[in-house]
Amino acid sequence: MEIVGVIIAGVIIGLLGKWVAPSDRDNIPLWLTVICGIGGVLIGYYAAAALGVAATPGVDWVRWIVSIIVAAVLVMIAALITGRRRGRLTGKRGKAI
Repeated sequence: MEIVGVIIAGVIIGLLGKWVAPSDRDNIPLWLTVICGIGGVLIGYYAAAALGVAATPGVDWVRWIVSIIVAAVLVMIAALITGRRRGRLTGKRGKAI
C-alpha cells in the first residue's frame, strides 16, 4: 500500500511542483510531471530528515513543503532537458529581430 501512496502523493506533489516552478514548464508531459513528483516525495522526505525535521503523528507540513520545492526543481530540470527549442524570429532579410 505504500507504493500506491507514493504514486498518489507523487501526482499531487508533481502538479504542485509544476505550478510553483518559475520557468516555462508547460512543455513537459504529464507522465514526466508524475515522475518528478515521485522523485520530489522521495528526495524531499529524506532531505527533510537530513535537515533534522522530526516526524510527527499528524501532517508533516515541513516535509510536504520540502517535497514540493524538490519537485519544482525537478520539473525545471526536466523542462530544460526535454523542452522544445523555439527558433528565433527573423525579419525580411533573415536577421533576428
